[in-house]
Amino acid sequence: MRKYKVGVIGATGMVGQRFVSLIAGHPWFELSAVAASSRSAGKTYEEAVSGRWMMPDAVPESVKNLNVLSAESDIDAVVNAVDFVFSAVDMKKEEIKALEEAYAKAECPVISNNSAHRLTPDVPMIIPEINPEHIGVIDYQRKRLGTRRGFITVKSNCSIQSYVPAFHPLKDIFGLDRALVCTYQAISGASKTFKTWPDMVDNVIPYIGGEEEKSEQEPMKVWGSIRGGEIVLADSPAITTQCIRVSASDGHFAAVFMAFKDKPKMDEIKRLWREFSGRPQALSLPSAPKQFLHYFEEDDRPQTKLDRMLENGMAISLGRLRPDTQYDYKFVSLSHNTLRGAAGGAVLLAELLCAEGFI
Repeated sequence: MRKYKVGVIGATGMVGQRFVSLIAGHPWFELSAVAASSRSAGKTYEEAVSGRWMMPDAVPESVKNLNVLSAESDIDAVVNAVDFVFSAVDMKKEEIKALEEAYAKAECPVISNNSAHRLTPDVPMIIPEINPEHIGVIDYQRKRLGTRRGFITVKSNCSIQSYVPAFHPLKDIFGLDRALVCTYQAISGASKTFKTWPDMVDNVIPYIGGEEEKSEQEPMKVWGSIRGGEIVLADSPAITTQCIRVSASDGHFAAVFMAFKDKPKMDEIKRLWREFSGRPQALSLPSAPKQFLHYFEEDDRPQTKLDRMLENGMAISLGRLRPDTQYDYKFVSLSHNTLRGAAGGAVLLAELLCAEGFI
């Protein structure tokens, strides 16, 4: 098959680097353009990330000599070189919204890792295994933008990836009523390493700006419905969260409590987790995990260091399901925040959009 030509805007930051690494070995995608701020524009990609490359593997050979374009000034050059772009730019929210719309209006589909458009009513925010049907709102968005090909899709916040997938197979069958979630989030979620953030070594910070609001609101859009050309938010379940930064390099962990209208048995929950799969598995998309939800019976699993790379960092790890005195059940969960929760999830979304004919 013909490979899709892909661009990354915001290619020099941590998530942008993860995009570059994933696309370099991808069977469907070929990296044809990289763009970043004016500080990096005009350099080779290798020069632009020199001294700040944060991925475990070296800069891919196929990318080293790509010329870095300006994400803002070279829109036409980027668009002419690619079939679509991934967005991982680090700018103010309103600037990101304007920039991503500029690419879309230039007839370039945008798959964004940014939060700017997550609550825009006709921009789908998709976890591919959970709400692939939200792709249908793209036709309405194109009418608003006046485009034929161009559109914007976004992936959800990294924090919700560990618990929303676990809730999803149970939510409608048993009537998930309310949930309490405490997340323990790795420093890569702040685009940091221990080298660049030494204060986080042996430390916990009990606050991540804006994260709790996203963690409570975004599931309502994922579970929303398309009506009148936009996504109307779901009104349940009630979710309250607390988000904490912890001394881990990668991997967002969650302690989860849940109550149902019709309380299931523990064996039923485990069975539904084990059997759950979605559209990416049905289509055998390249980045899709074969088993989306993995349940560990061991009392001391999942563990961040041992399990975050399960199925190339694209699976969700669950464990310690047991009754609770205040809620019906509690469990723990783990997802890789820069793979499933960021660039990897966006790549999987792009695969879905290509397979379904939207790109």
